[in-house]
Amino acid sequence: MSFNILILDNVHPLVEDAFKERGINVTRNHDLSGEELHNEIKKYEGIVVRSSTTVSADLLKSAENLKIVGRAGVGVDNIDIPAATASGVLVMNTPDGNTISTAEHTCGMILAIARNIPQSVNKVKAGGWDRKKYMGTEVHSKTLGIIGLGKIGAEVAQRMHEFGMTIKAYDPFASVEKADRLNVELMELDELLGEADFLTVHTPLTEKTKGLVSMEKADKLKKGMFLVNCARGGIYKEEDLGKLIDEGYVAGIALDVYSQEPPSEELCEILKHPNIISTPHLGASTEEAQEKVAVQIAHQMADALEEKSFKGSLNGKSISLITNKEVQPYLKLAEKLGKVAIQLAPEHANNFSFEYSGACAQYSDVLTDSILKGILTEHVSEAVNLINARHYAEDRGIKIRETKAAEAKTFNDLITVNLDGDAAEYQEISGSVFGDDDFRIVKIDGYGIELRLEGDIVMYQNEDKPGMLASVSSAMAKQDINIGSLSLGRTNKGSNAITAVSVDKKLSKEELEPIYALDGIKALKYISLPNGEE
Repeated sequence: MSFNILILDNVHPLVEDAFKERGINVTRNHDLSGEELHNEIKKYEGIVVRSSTTVSADLLKSAENLKIVGRAGVGVDNIDIPAATASGVLVMNTPDGNTISTAEHTCGMILAIARNIPQSVNKVKAGGWDRKKYMGTEVHSKTLGIIGLGKIGAEVAQRMHEFGMTIKAYDPFASVEKADRLNVELMELDELLGEADFLTVHTPLTEKTKGLVSMEKADKLKKGMFLVNCARGGIYKEEDLGKLIDEGYVAGIALDVYSQEPPSEELCEILKHPNIISTPHLGASTEEAQEKVAVQIAHQMADALEEKSFKGSLNGKSISLITNKEVQPYLKLAEKLGKVAIQLAPEHANNFSFEYSGACAQYSDVLTDSILKGILTEHVSEAVNLINARHYAEDRGIKIRETKAAEAKTFNDLITVNLDGDAAEYQEISGSVFGDDDFRIVKIDGYGIELRLEGDIVMYQNEDKPGMLASVSSAMAKQDINIGSLSLGRTNKGSNAITAVSVDKKLSKEELEPIYALDGIKALKYISLPNGEE
């Protein structure tokens, strides 16, 4: 069977050669308007994009013969993956092709901002000189802080260590063994911000990483530090960048990515600051990287069309399971339990046990993938899915054990996650499906509790005595925090108890402090989960 592929963005010409070697017809067209694209896409089994084309749910409705969308690169923010999955369209990317190029660009930006290279180049080209104005700083013996010690972060660490930098990192999944191999010291985020002379980020943009550095959090920074971002726009609060420099918190900033690309007029004005250097998202823009991703995506798509391999797929298992109504609720429960588990786990937790009982035990393999997806999603810069979750878990040094029992326990179906290790304040959580989109934790460390897995939750252990809940409620009321629901669990009268309080808004660390301070409260954890469909 002959397949037809449409190349929509500026992908390296080798993509066409690779497809033709596999006997696949290729058409390249970068200039289709919206209506023209909707009409043209009907002819093709596959399309190749970079970041310029948006593959929306609306476009997918017109793509009646489409089987695969290939992203020649890593980021898939421009592809509606749930809509593609629902349409049975495979989505693929090439997560490894850009690693070296992005790491090298990051190192270049560190050196460029340290030595004022772009500013001084512009000065000389304009006929000026002024050596004193462009006095720089050595990176040797300075501390480089890395947030996110995945593939790119690790490559940056290795290279800058050779420049004589002391490398320190924050990554809740990185094992001590991996850090030792890279000559990296792991530390808490606030501690890292206070010690880093240079800070580079290699994480996804999430609710937790958005605005990670801002004027509001400026007091946590080491005065006169340098900021570098070649990961995702918005991790540093863009409207605050000029103020951070002008008020002395930051000496210079190097950016390759922006929350809107090209940058908005407002951000362009900020980027004119003499101590900010910027490049137009060049992290992956090397001949070598573009050649790699072009050839990789062509062969991955050809293999998938010929049903030989589905390497690089972001939704392959999802497509095979989307019509299986029996497994869908368990997948959603498993991912939610993973999200809870990592928020309850201590830093650098890397040992987990999963137990399945009842009918869900027959799906244990894919449920483990779903739990790992929940655990990893907020902390891995690449797109995590059911296909690659185990790979990223292994890469981060996470060890897992699985057990299953066909016989049901108290509940017809039960998924249990154990947080192995003495440092975990909560050791075991169990969850079950109660109905359509009704997923609940039913047991925590032996305490029977019924907690819906959605929204914002404050969980704590306390002495089982009168007045404890009133004290917590009072501390919340003083901060205008409204309680939506609560659940309590205890083993025996007068013993310790576990309480979970659902609140109506997201809470900051400062809002939690008065609750931490209450007498009798311990092991307080704040959990934030999406409401409704994910």
